[in-house]
Amino acid sequence: MRGRLGAVTSHGPAPALARRLTTRDAVVVGVGSMVGAGLFTAFAPAAAAAGTWLLGALAVAALIAFCNATSSAQLAAQYPTSGGTYVYGRERLGDWWGFVAGWGFVIGKTASCAAMALAFAAYVAPPGWERLVGVAAVILLTVVNYRGITRTARLTRVIVTGVLAALVVVLALVALAPVPPGRALPAAPHVGVGGVLQGAAILFFAFAGYARIATLGEEVVEPSRTIPRAVLGAFAVVVPLYAVTALLLVRSLDVDELARTVAPLRAAAADTTSASWLPVLVGLAAAAATLGALLALVAGVGRTTLAMAREGDLPRRLAAVHERYAVPHVAEVSLAVVVCLLVALTDLRGVIGFSSFGVLTYYAVANAAALTQDRAHRRYPRVLAVVGLVGCVTLAFAVPSGSLVAGVVVLAVGLVGRLVVTRTRRRPGA
Repeated sequence: MRGRLGAVTSHGPAPALARRLTTRDAVVVGVGSMVGAGLFTAFAPAAAAAGTWLLGALAVAALIAFCNATSSAQLAAQYPTSGGTYVYGRERLGDWWGFVAGWGFVIGKTASCAAMALAFAAYVAPPGWERLVGVAAVILLTVVNYRGITRTARLTRVIVTGVLAALVVVLALVALAPVPPGRALPAAPHVGVGGVLQGAAILFFAFAGYARIATLGEEVVEPSRTIPRAVLGAFAVVVPLYAVTALLLVRSLDVDELARTVAPLRAAAADTTSASWLPVLVGLAAAAATLGALLALVAGVGRTTLAMAREGDLPRRLAAVHERYAVPHVAEVSLAVVVCLLVALTDLRGVIGFSSFGVLTYYAVANAAALTQDRAHRRYPRVLAVVGLVGCVTLAFAVPSGSLVAGVVVLAVGLVGRLVVTRTRRRPGA
């Protein structure tokens, strides 16, 4: 029997993480991951792709994300250990499919970390200091994660509470304000099916945070009960919030203006209300939300890296768990170094499509794995996994062409690297 479910590998027992997170903690981590990723970063590039069909693109992304959420929850209940779909793919489909999922997650969410750091800096840093502030945010939150998962959950809870409270105020005032002249939604769409699918692929980036709950499977209390509840609970909070936000953005801003702005919610607040303090509140909420998302992302990627390192798919040194704080400290520090480099070299919009490709690959494997579960472990209709699988593959190939090429190349590099390593290990004396 493979040892990963009991934190045991072919090389002997692996240090286990501590089960400290409650259902509420896990829901907060998921919500914190999604709110920062979507509300303040994804609507503008999605509007550029989907045009007046932005709401339709959001509906497609939400449907596929819901299917993925049910598959992830179902699998996590059966395999409550760190690693998420990397583990599920290995258990249900084989080692190579597990690697595809894990590598897709690591590369996609590493890009997401950089996106969140850059978004945070865009709201708080003075001109010319954005990249330095982004790097500082990565270092600060890595230190928080290093001190233990309960501190991560506690800080995330504070951030999420403040952000949601601010958003309720902002959305309520924008909704109550009169529509600016000439801002009615045009009757005719500007794009075809391809544009809607590309917009959905970009918006999918905003929904992927619930994966963080599954990757923390080794650290939640009563995982078979907690994980499914937390995944669907986080999803139930975020989908209505996104829908209301998208509706108000389309109502308040011309679609072309929405596509051009880097801060659409702040622009809507400035254009539709006379309260000069409201755009400032939006900026503060955006900074806090992206910080909370980055905090949860570092924790999630670190746990998947830990799982892959336990199996030798990444350097085994990355599987080290800190004796005092019970966190994968080597994996998290290594991730921080890579993210800091990306923050210094990339831009916000450039990494969103790349991240979506990697995460859609991850969820395609999750849905395929869920299709193989027996009746005893199946909690949801199989049709949801079928829709999720087809949707993930479709949206993965609908991302912007530059992101698609980069994603395919990096995914292929990982596969070739694993092939070389596995063949080397099989040689006599290796």
